[in-house]
Amino acid sequence: MPLERARGRARFIAINNSWALAPWADLLYAADYKWWKSVDGLPEFRGLKMAGEKRAREEFEGIEYLAVSRDDRLDLSADLKVGSGSNSGFQMLNAAAVKFHCRKIILVGFDMRLDMGLHWHGPHPKGMNNPSERNIGRMRRAMENAAKPLAALGVTVINASPVSALENYPKMAFEDAL
Repeated sequence: MPLERARGRARFIAINNSWALAPWADLLYAADYKWWKSVDGLPEFRGLKMAGEKRAREEFEGIEYLAVSRDDRLDLSADLKVGSGSNSGFQMLNAAAVKFHCRKIILVGFDMRLDMGLHWHGPHPKGMNNPSERNIGRMRRAMENAAKPLAALGVTVINASPVSALENYPKMAFEDAL
């Protein structure tokens, strides 16, 4: 698997269930308390854990809180707060670029479309939200609108998702992007 070959050569941020593809990731982020509840706080994950809802930090040991605004734009302030973008991936893109000062970001699995399925892992369990066409459109717009501000900050974002609907980031194979 390409991710495993890159282990130790880059920092990894896993979003929600993608931690199963890279259990050695440096950071695991899930905005939703319900996701953290469904995995009982994921005590076996050894990296930094962050959530966009305070309830996750309050209920489960070792989870840091990341404040999320209701805005779909990047939050460029110095405090640890990010724009919503209506999805965890956007929130971590904002955090990686603006808060953690990453200068090169490789997007993996940012398909931003539903015609090929909800998620690589299938739908979330009952009680958790799955994206609709309307939601995925909003998510895609937020991601696309972030491209220029990120470039202005000197952040290179490469889209290594071959079937991605995103158009404002250069696409290339993951191995080439490394």
